[in-house]
Amino acid sequence: MRTHFSWILISFHAEFMSRLCHVHSLRCNFVDTDVHLLKAPLCVCVCVCVQGAVSVLSSLVNDVAASQRLLERQKHPDLQLQSMQSFLQRSGITVDQLDRLNIIHVTGTKGKGSTCAFTERILRNHGLRTGFYSSPHLVHVRERIRIDGWPIGKELFTKYFWETMERLEDTKDLHGGSTPFYFQFLTLLAFHVFLQEKVDLAVVEVGIGGQYDCTNIIRNPWVCGVTSLGLDHCSLLGDTLEEIALQKAGIFKPGVPAFTVSQKPGAMRVLQRRAEEIQCPLVVSPELHQYEAAVGPVRLGLAGSHQRLNASLALQLSSSWLQRHKAQRADNSAHTLNGLNSQNASFQPSMAMLRGLQETEWPGRSQTLSCGPVTYYLDGAHTAESMQACVSWFSQETLHRDLKVLLFNTTGERDSAALLSLLVTCGFDFALFCPNISESPISQNFRKNHSLGVQMLDRCRENQNIWESLNAPRQQQLCRPLVAGAAPCSLAFPCILSALQWISRMEQPPSGGLQAPCSVSVLVTGSLHLVGGALKLLEPSLNSQ
Repeated sequence: MRTHFSWILISFHAEFMSRLCHVHSLRCNFVDTDVHLLKAPLCVCVCVCVQGAVSVLSSLVNDVAASQRLLERQKHPDLQLQSMQSFLQRSGITVDQLDRLNIIHVTGTKGKGSTCAFTERILRNHGLRTGFYSSPHLVHVRERIRIDGWPIGKELFTKYFWETMERLEDTKDLHGGSTPFYFQFLTLLAFHVFLQEKVDLAVVEVGIGGQYDCTNIIRNPWVCGVTSLGLDHCSLLGDTLEEIALQKAGIFKPGVPAFTVSQKPGAMRVLQRRAEEIQCPLVVSPELHQYEAAVGPVRLGLAGSHQRLNASLALQLSSSWLQRHKAQRADNSAHTLNGLNSQNASFQPSMAMLRGLQETEWPGRSQTLSCGPVTYYLDGAHTAESMQACVSWFSQETLHRDLKVLLFNTTGERDSAALLSLLVTCGFDFALFCPNISESPISQNFRKNHSLGVQMLDRCRENQNIWESLNAPRQQQLCRPLVAGAAPCSLAFPCILSALQWISRMEQPPSGGLQAPCSVSVLVTGSLHLVGGALKLLEPSLNSQ
């Protein structure tokens, strides 16, 4: 490993880093740091290299010019895919090479990450080397790119990051100084990692939409999937389910089998029409209970009844992939499905498939984390449909809990009132609101962006006001005297840490403060970024994985 990593340190030379820092206006002195890298302990070298990579990556988000170009391309989404083709070529990857990744391409509104996680685990249980690209990450960016189920390590991330970045920098002047956006770069990096690590297949989750998403540079996936559709990212994808379905159907390819779950009639018609137009065999996955008739109860590693739909879709995706894999190994023609838009009959899943479903882990989605008398329920639900599933799961899990606390935030165009109205039915004793910031920032960079922090806190107070208005009719009954004095039912905090510290005081004896309940249930929801920030504080070990 040291020999392998020495190449990274040598290639991480001062001249290149100086040029890169200048290009991205980074406030760091990698030239001085690099002189001492080879004398430093390995762990220190890795830390410095990773920090440098993350700093450069962050500049792709924070750069003003890049933000302006991103807004322009949102008005003309076809430009993003066109630019992605150029970036792919500049990074040294051909479309033919992508074909060799034997990709499973998955889109949808809710459940696409969970479906991908189920699918990856099933295929890994068949002895295959898997790649898995997903978004967003919860704690660290390396989570987005996984090999055999694990986020790539710091050394590999650093190595492949600088290989990709240097190729793009070397060709920058020949292409008008253009650089990829954050998600574009990470997609290029994922493809590079999977090719270099020689995976047998790659499970690729679409970022937003499908038709113009930068993952749709994929030309010949082995199979495609569409999870449950709903209203989300409406400013980009459209205001109706039919418009959104058309965007999602953009990942269909002629002759490539596609699977979906039961959809609302309008959305299903759009998917079917698009599949027929391009001769894409589209199949509706059966309900999970149809498999259970042959194998008995199917156990899932992910909690919640809504995961049964995702698990069924994952069975179809993995089965289709394995059939084609088997056919190719037998030197037969590529696997295709006969008939369009038919209900696919359930099959008898293998033990490896059933084991895969049971062993699947996917943090931040219907996740339970015990911390003494406090149990955290973490789910990144942020649409009406996914929040309804979250409420159902949480309510079932906390039937006999003494105290219920909500920790909530939303971002972007999310309809906070619609989401909070669903959460009211859980009967929370306290509702806490905070921005998606782990700790109160005190850096100079934050002071420069003070107005942004104020805006985020104002959003939290708006959510708090909505919550109080929704609970006004039963406000007196909802508040129990758990805090000495007149404790409010809802509170706003400047960061996640301060909210968690307030919750932690519930564990202390009631010496003039909180009465110690037998059990406390905390639901963290509304945003995956909020869930990630909470996980980072509740499980510090995740930072080093």
